[in-house]
Amino acid sequence: MAGGRDIKRRIRSVKSTQQITGAMEMVAAAKLRRAQEMAVMARPYADQIGEVLDHLLKAEGELQHPLATARPVKTVCLLVITADRGLCGAYNTNIIRRAVQSGRDIPEGAELAVVAVGRKARDYFKKRDYNVLGEFVNLGDNPNFVQAREIAQFVVNLFLEEVVDEVRLVYAEFITALQQIPRVRHLLPFRINEDEDEEKKQLIIRTDYIYEPDPDTLMNAILPKFIETQVYRALLESKASEQGARMTALGAATDNAKEMIDTLTLSMNKARQAAITKELLEIVAGAEALKR
Repeated sequence: MAGGRDIKRRIRSVKSTQQITGAMEMVAAAKLRRAQEMAVMARPYADQIGEVLDHLLKAEGELQHPLATARPVKTVCLLVITADRGLCGAYNTNIIRRAVQSGRDIPEGAELAVVAVGRKARDYFKKRDYNVLGEFVNLGDNPNFVQAREIAQFVVNLFLEEVVDEVRLVYAEFITALQQIPRVRHLLPFRINEDEDEEKKQLIIRTDYIYEPDPDTLMNAILPKFIETQVYRALLESKASEQGARMTALGAATDNAKEMIDTLTLSMNKARQAAITKELLEIVAGAEALKR
């Protein structure tokens, strides 16, 4: 058993770590509130602009647009959004694992490329010799639409220049501070949302809109904005998920530090009692020896 002095030193060290993790947990909690508000506010607009595009395609038939034109898939690009820093549990690992799984599910004979957003994604895919076409790091704790537009324009140019033939968006959807779900969304070429139920599809088809200007002009104006909005929403969802995961992980670390302190305190008390008992036994033995 370690001596009392060594145990005291370990207790002081764990207490210092506990103070650090506790402070970082509170910072993450404050950032989470802001990030969650931003993510929730972005959802209705992103969903609505997608419904408008769906209606254009379903109600008007085939509309010609370079971003909606499918072609034989030779290269699939994964736009992977992770954090720049760690200390957030399995958050980054889960997203990267989901991206790798999606990378295995590509057409036979197609190649895989990656556009990495965040240091963790960049470091992982570069170290494993993936074809990393671009990287975006140090976006900060409050990503803005300008950053999203830059990322979206980058992947759009890759698609239009036929460097890649399909783009998938990989990010974490924020559910709660305790739950973040890795998602893979088809980004390019644009296609009708196949996840809607049949009743909603029929409602969209039956709804009669008069478009002004014509549908092709609207498509040209709305579709690039839709791509930018989806990337922006993914950035906000990822940032809220990151802060939630970080708050949860640091909270668990703080609790573990408390348990460790309790355990070390118990060990120190046992060591002190053992030392006292040893001294008493030595005193009793010395007294018995003097009697003889």
